[in-house]
Amino acid sequence: MTKRIALSMASMAVIAMLAAGCGEKKEEQQSSESTGTTNTTNTTTTEPAPATAPAATQEAAKQPDAPAPAGGELHIYNWGDYTNPKLVEKFEKQFNVKVTLDDYDSNETMLSKVRAGNSGYDIVVPSDYTVKIMVDEGLLEKTEPASMENFKNVDPKFVNVYWDDGRHYSVPWQFGLTTYAVDTAKYKGPMDSIGLLFNPPEELKGKINVLDDMNSLIHAAERFANVPRCSADKADLQKVNDILQAAKPSWKTFSYDTITKMTSGDVVVTQTWNGAAYRMRIAVPTVKFAMTKEVMEGWMDNVAVLKGAKNVENAKKFQNFIMDPENAALISDFAKYDNGIMGSHKFLPPEFGEAPEINPPAGTSSEFVPPCPPEVVEIYNKIWTNLKK
Repeated sequence: MTKRIALSMASMAVIAMLAAGCGEKKEEQQSSESTGTTNTTNTTTTEPAPATAPAATQEAAKQPDAPAPAGGELHIYNWGDYTNPKLVEKFEKQFNVKVTLDDYDSNETMLSKVRAGNSGYDIVVPSDYTVKIMVDEGLLEKTEPASMENFKNVDPKFVNVYWDDGRHYSVPWQFGLTTYAVDTAKYKGPMDSIGLLFNPPEELKGKINVLDDMNSLIHAAERFANVPRCSADKADLQKVNDILQAAKPSWKTFSYDTITKMTSGDVVVTQTWNGAAYRMRIAVPTVKFAMTKEVMEGWMDNVAVLKGAKNVENAKKFQNFIMDPENAALISDFAKYDNGIMGSHKFLPPEFGEAPEINPPAGTSSEFVPPCPPEVVEIYNKIWTNLKK
């Protein structure tokens, strides 16, 4: 179904330059996402395998219920518009800890700040592939969440995960899908394919927002091109670049602020996440989230503690705190994503569990995509830079 589009001379030169270092070598297909809502049929995908939460192994890591000492602090660095103020207030009161919250707009922004050192933060909330990167680079504290009191509430399918097998560093925050949302009052055509972003009908040209996110957009283009994620193959890279360059004139903006883009009427279609689409629908009832016939991007964001954090004990308390079903419900009630904590839905409104955005229909599939090999990331960066010119 992919329409072949010829490369411009400039794009051909770019692809030739980009692929030169990779040759024809095929890398193991891996990349950047997570969902767990459906089983993927893509054989290149690493899905979390069902597992039983392990028994407590480190007694010292268990979290006491007693409040932290007066004057205790906790510094959280999380995605913007993603943390329920009621959750923070409850934690502060329960443990007598003063919480400060700063936000970022992408995993890459957060990772860059942490790598620079002396960030001053205790907790970060990286997506699955970023947890893997941070573990491999020694950037996270080994807090042993699996031995914490509330770990028994974690859905078993989110225990033995590729980014933190057995949960030695991180606990679930929220998980979801990335495709796109449409205002169906303004566009009434089919919306079952990721192709709506890359080969849109004439009526949608200039009315589309895509995420300012290299991984999400490139992986979406790979799915449209029917090529593996993280492929270093020259022909695959050329297809992806072709698609991105040809689609760019149809896009109005690159932005993470997808809720505002849609609810203001600035665009008719936006690449976005399912929870954001849920919030859009609350404001504009004609908004619908697309569940595509192509395998969908899945992801899970996780709470982790930075190596050398000044307030490690309070950070551990927070990890244990959010694995309590009632507290996990506060997270989901605010941002509208599911959370991976069993028993949390009984503390949420009935309409949450019934929301179409968090209930993929039968026949759809999703995938977690682990980090791409460094040589592929280098090529992605160059393709991305060329696309954003």
